[in-house]
Amino acid sequence: MPTTEPQPLSTELSSTLELAVELIRRPSVTPDDLDCQELMIERLERLGFTIERLPFGDVKNFWATHGHHGPVLAFAGHTDVVPSGPEAQWHTPPFEPEIDAQGMLRGRGAADMKGSLAAMVTAVERFITAHPEHDGRIAFLITSDEEGPAIDGTRAVVEHFRERNERLDYCIVGEPSSTERLGDVIKNGRRGSLGGVLRVRGIQGHVAYPHLARNPIHQIAPALDALATEHWDSGNDSFPGTSFQISNIRSGTGATNVIPGEVEAIFNFRFSTETTEKELRERTEAILRDHDLDYDISWTLNGEPFLTREGSLVEAAILGVEEITGERPVLSTSGGTSDGRFIATLGSQVVELGPRNATIHQVNECVRAADLDALSSIYEAILKQLFVAQRTR
Repeated sequence: MPTTEPQPLSTELSSTLELAVELIRRPSVTPDDLDCQELMIERLERLGFTIERLPFGDVKNFWATHGHHGPVLAFAGHTDVVPSGPEAQWHTPPFEPEIDAQGMLRGRGAADMKGSLAAMVTAVERFITAHPEHDGRIAFLITSDEEGPAIDGTRAVVEHFRERNERLDYCIVGEPSSTERLGDVIKNGRRGSLGGVLRVRGIQGHVAYPHLARNPIHQIAPALDALATEHWDSGNDSFPGTSFQISNIRSGTGATNVIPGEVEAIFNFRFSTETTEKELRERTEAILRDHDLDYDISWTLNGEPFLTREGSLVEAAILGVEEITGERPVLSTSGGTSDGRFIATLGSQVVELGPRNATIHQVNECVRAADLDALSSIYEAILKQLFVAQRTR
């Protein structure tokens, strides 16, 4: 049970918190959107944004633009959330947002990433109201397929943009990048992700007669050990060394007296720019051949590594955080993947900047309510750095 009683939501909430609450109330478990995007679109249309709905498969996406010339800054994010998990373990219902006595906004998606979406919209509302004839173009690229397969969402939109030569110079992804306090970390890149499914065939038989069988578990074990202990690379100034992790091993018939006929191992590389997915595949299969296995392997490239070096967007993001929080953020490429990996292939400068990630995907996901207002101010400060301050330099 919670140690503090939640505060009832009131009409005194800020514009950012009001929108965040409205979004969280919609149980938009991936790939469902439940009109979260329409809620955002309605606000953006009032500002004069041109809206382009881009559905692919069962996934809703939209692209919204404001302005007519200059570089394009896109705010990117997703309206879908992961399932709540056991609702009985939540202090408050996951899709009934509440603010507790410590000022924490609770609800599925509060941190990942409906809070960021609300902060983006309100930042843009204030900026355009103050600067209706702003330099540059402001855009939104929003999907409902980030937490799922990520095939018909941002990936598909980016391919559509590539075909029509759509320009996208800068992109702020609202993923929860902060660690200890709001704005302490800006993600300016991500490692690549390469997944593999390895199947090794043996000969099924009775455990009492191993000479009549061939145990694929025994065969795969030293090969997996060799892969796990291999030094793939040492990384570089921007990326840690490439890592190899086994996530699943499946085999057996369920009987205790049967040697299985096949074993399956699922693994993943998170790789730096010091190697390529082609090199990783080749080196992996060379190790497997050295162990004389009867195997097949299938590969899935989830994303190439990308890095946005210090430049206009990184500088604006750092200055924006400093202006609002008074502290300088650090740049990092740690963590998992995001839709930034697809957007970066357009040649865009990409950063991820959002609230703390301490409770994302957990039961009782929450974010400090005041942080969302501050995040909105940070986004607005970045807009000013890119599209207003440039005039006076």
